[in-house]
Order: sequence, then structure tokens, then C-alpha cells
Amino acid sequence: MRAALVQMTSSDQPLDNLSTARGFVRQAAAEGAGFVLTPEVTNCMSASRRHMTEVLRPEAEDPVLAGLRETAADAGVWLLIGSLALKRPEAADGRFANRSFLIAPDGAIAARYDKIHMFDVQLSETETYRESDGFAPGDRAVVAQTPFAAVGMTICYDLRFSPLFRALAQGGAQVLTVPAAFAVPTGRAHWQSLLRARAIETGSYVLAPAQVGRHAHVAGVQRETWGHALAIDPWGRVLGDGGDVPGLTFADLDLAEVDTARAKVPALRHDRAFSGP
Repeated sequence: MRAALVQMTSSDQPLDNLSTARGFVRQAAAEGAGFVLTPEVTNCMSASRRHMTEVLRPEAEDPVLAGLRETAADAGVWLLIGSLALKRPEAADGRFANRSFLIAPDGAIAARYDKIHMFDVQLSETETYRESDGFAPGDRAVVAQTPFAAVGMTICYDLRFSPLFRALAQGGAQVLTVPAAFAVPTGRAHWQSLLRARAIETGSYVLAPAQVGRHAHVAGVQRETWGHALAIDPWGRVLGDGGDVPGLTFADLDLAEVDTARAKVPALRHDRAFSGP
């Protein structure tokens, strides 16, 4: 299976982002990819809760989800929509969902995953994030079965929580997806190291499509993201790096490499109970 990681610069205008994402999916399919992955918040990058309340829709009404399902079906590809920011009409707290979708080649939704870990950090005096103020965390890990691989789904800040990745791999995942909108300071310092570590620890492919650059906005604080969409093989080798501009990064997946890595270092079978600290 040939995978294509989309690197894009989403604005806070969902329909503009849909047009961009559809173009990348079509291009990836034309260049031989059977599995295409877009980044976190493909539909809307915004720091304004008021603006998001105006432009976001529930899953059943979201035009970006509908449009990308149609595009996947037209192109005949598996599509990971890294995540969409969506309204939760059933919730009283007004927070949104940060939800990843795996779309089958017929356009059907094969799996959903809501981001578990919320990015609540203060990186500097001027750069603070409180994701939990606007988004409700999920509570369920997801491994999706496809004809080409078992896919473990995560989103961005989940990357720092290795027990989730171990649980996914022990649950059968051979490919781990990490769509992201990584901040620049932490991206520069930690992005590649963490992704390689998750691949090495689990003997899995790690595919991480990414947001990149300065994001145009109508309302809210200007955001900038690190980029460098990465494909990592089960031995921790970097197969492709998207750099710091929008585009596509391709990687060929061979599941025999998963078996080989896990046979050499069968750490997934070596857990032991312990007490303390």
C-alpha cells in the first residue's frame, strides 16, 4: 500500500479548507496512493470559540466530512481525515469534538476516534493553549480493521502518551496514525523524536500528516504550526519528511516489516507487573 501524507495550512474557513484537501486527495490518488491522510483540524484552524460556533456543524451536517467522503469514493482510496472540529448537539457544555475519521473507498465511515488527551500547556509568556476549554476529550481507543492493515488512531498531543500507543499495538494495530497541528517550539524540539520513539516501541509504521505555517484567520489569535509531516517505519527509520511547506509526502508500506521488527525485539510480549513507586 502506498500512503500519502497531506501537509496543508488550514484557515478558519471550512469550505476553503475542503477545496484544498480535496485537491490533495485527488493528486495523491493520481500518483498511486491507496491510503491518504490529512492533518488534525482539516476543516477549521481557529482560536476563536465564537467563530467556531458560527462556522462548525455537527457530524451529520458537516460539509467537509460529506465532501471528503465523496472525494474518497470518487478516487477509490482509503482516507484518514486527520480530524474535524465538530459541534456536539447532545452536549450542554458547548464544547466541540476533535474527531478523526477513517473513510473506506466507497465513502463509508469505517471508524471514528475522538482525541483523548487535551493540549493544556503554557509554552511561554505569550503562547498558551487550553484545548480542554473548547473541546471535550474522548475516552475510547480505536483500532480499525482494513484490508491492508489494522490502523490505530490517535491525534496530535496523544503522541506524548506512550501507553495509548502500546495499547493500540497490543490490540493489533500495525499502522499508527498521528495527524497533528503541532506548535512550532515543541515541534522543533520533540516532534521527530517522539514519532520515532512510538514506532520503535511498538514495531509499527507511524504516519503523521501535519498542519504547517501561518494560518489565515478572520477572528482569534494567529496560529503557526511546525509541519514536517513524517512517515516512520517499524524500525524507526524516517521514510519521508514534508518539510515546512504544503504538499504531499509518500511512503510505501510493507507489513512484513512490522513482523520483522516485532520478531527482532518482541517487547510487546514482555510486559511484567510491578509494584510502586
